[in-house]
Amino acid sequence: MLPTVVLPIAVAVFTVVGTGFAQRFGTGPRLLDPLGGILLLAGPAALVARRWNPPVVFAGIAAALLIYLAAGYPFGPVPLAAFVALGTTVGQGHRRAGYALAAVTFAGVLVVHVLRNPGTGFPLAGASAWLAWIAAIIAGAELWRARRERREQAKAAAAEAERRRGSEERLRIARDLHDVLGHHISLINVQAGVALYLMDDDPEQARSALTAIKQSSRELLREMRSTLGVLRGVDEEPPHQPVAGLARLDELVQATRAAGLPVTVEIGGEPRELPPSVDTAAYRIIQEALTNTRKHAGPARASVLLTYTEDGITVRIDDDGTGPAGSSDGGDGLPGMRERAAALGGTLTAGPRPGGGFRVDAHLLTTGGNR
Repeated sequence: MLPTVVLPIAVAVFTVVGTGFAQRFGTGPRLLDPLGGILLLAGPAALVARRWNPPVVFAGIAAALLIYLAAGYPFGPVPLAAFVALGTTVGQGHRRAGYALAAVTFAGVLVVHVLRNPGTGFPLAGASAWLAWIAAIIAGAELWRARRERREQAKAAAAEAERRRGSEERLRIARDLHDVLGHHISLINVQAGVALYLMDDDPEQARSALTAIKQSSRELLREMRSTLGVLRGVDEEPPHQPVAGLARLDELVQATRAAGLPVTVEIGGEPRELPPSVDTAAYRIIQEALTNTRKHAGPARASVLLTYTEDGITVRIDDDGTGPAGSSDGGDGLPGMRERAAALGGTLTAGPRPGGGFRVDAHLLTTGGNR
């Protein structure tokens, strides 16, 4: 409330004091009386509601100004409230209304002057001064309006960018959760089946399966804890465990072999360090593809081919299974892999191989994309 009334009070004080000096020097044929005082303060008082409906407030102030001048009261800084109302009207975006009311008010002031002073002719100097003031106020209001709109646009753009970053981060976390859960739970399921089947006939092999379950569950808990830490925003320090990347490909392959899926790995091109986003995406795509093979391909063998290219890395995962390894049953596996590749400006295709089995082929770029 206080900022709303400060300006009207300041305008009222300046108008009253200035008009008192004007009356002392006889600038009007009529001395101030109660009606004159009401008209003098009507403009500053109306400024309290200037943000409610600027054109209406400006029109009311202009009417009070014209009545005051037509009555012949002393002419001091009486137009000040009208000038403030003009600036507010234009600055708030009511440009046409502000221009129209300013033109009508200016014409009205000229008419009042001519009617009250019929023998003095057209007040060229006074009209020029009024026009200069009006032009300066409009220019200032337009500048203020443009700056405010730019600030609002920048704020809206920043909010949209923040919303988009949050959405992208949620999608990334959802993909990681899907990949981590699918991989480790699939391993645990397979090893649990092995342990149950061999519990009586081959206790040593069952023990090995249970050991693999323990290791996989521990790894799952670690990765889940890391992901949930990101969601809670408590990861203020770098992780103490290695992050998912091709450096851990051997661990992934060994775990997959332990789950009963033979896997071979071949590397082409000149190996080099990849950007973290590309490194993680390549690992997760391989992880998800091998998980799908274990879950859907039936008895099968898989091969992983990594080829380092000039602009990135190509990842190909083949299997010779007979089941629908890449079937789209409403899951998030293949869509998640495609999203990972697309986020890096790359591509991913997946489908049956001509000779049988299934193939996932991804090309990830180290230049361009959203890293």
